[in-house]
Amino acid sequence: MGKSTATMTGHLYFPTPTIESFFLKKHFGRTVYLKMECFQPAASFKIRGLGKLCQHYVAKGCKHIISSSAGNAGYAAAYAARRLGVKCTVVVPASTREVFIKHILSEKAKVITHGDNWYEANEYATTLAEKTQGKLVHPFDHPLIWEEHATIIDECLVQCPKPGAILVSVGGGGLACGLLQGMHRHGWQDVPLFTTETEGAASLAASIKAGHRVSLKSYPTVATSLATKSICPTMFNWTKKHAIIPIVMNDASALRACHLFARDHRVLVEPACGVTLAPIYENHPALKNVSSVLVIVCGGIGVDLIHPQH
Repeated sequence: MGKSTATMTGHLYFPTPTIESFFLKKHFGRTVYLKMECFQPAASFKIRGLGKLCQHYVAKGCKHIISSSAGNAGYAAAYAARRLGVKCTVVVPASTREVFIKHILSEKAKVITHGDNWYEANEYATTLAEKTQGKLVHPFDHPLIWEEHATIIDECLVQCPKPGAILVSVGGGGLACGLLQGMHRHGWQDVPLFTTETEGAASLAASIKAGHRVSLKSYPTVATSLATKSICPTMFNWTKKHAIIPIVMNDASALRACHLFARDHRVLVEPACGVTLAPIYENHPALKNVSSVLVIVCGGIGVDLIHPQH
């Protein structure tokens, strides 16, 4: 596989549109802007940061990208590796749904199943990287990842007015770290960040309540892309520097929002994204004083209409 000069020097992601949603305004009663990261070539925002990290490693001579992921991060790494002309191995836990594995394999990556959760898969991937001299691409915890996720705010700056608040889902916190970095770069320090999690995987909400990072013993949720034991340290540090308000929704609300969004905007998203839309559809009381909101429609490949599992 030969490396493409364009992919070595340019971006692996595309600028995505920000649209004003009149459908969601009917539910929310105020202006709603949608940043459509679901339109990325790798189906989610992940390709921004992970693509950048893969490019960084390949530019330094890496010939084998190794990812640990239960879904979207692995797909983004596989997509990036194929575009860059290098090998890719994605280590997934046994609980990974078939729809994720199918998409990762479609990018010519090798998939190894190991462990019962992402943490066990990541330990194996780390060992594999050391043995093979490959480079481990973390799903969310790396400065280059946050730096490139921050470009979402760069784009929003010219696509929509400054919002009254930003709404985003959180798993490990990589996307939120990037948004916050971009917000502070452009003087949006006064814009509160509302973070959404499902009840089974609300490690950020638990950490904010406890005043320290909390590790969950289990994280059962239909929003499997958000199922992490704890947020990354940098995400918790941001809670001391910026107004971050956690919203926790149940799985049913996340699923309902997916269905309503497909009806209203003819766009399919997975529950990890649906949980971000749910507070708008349900006019959550935490948002009652917000004049307008920018929703990061993060996307995701965990949608299968032929063999639905949620």
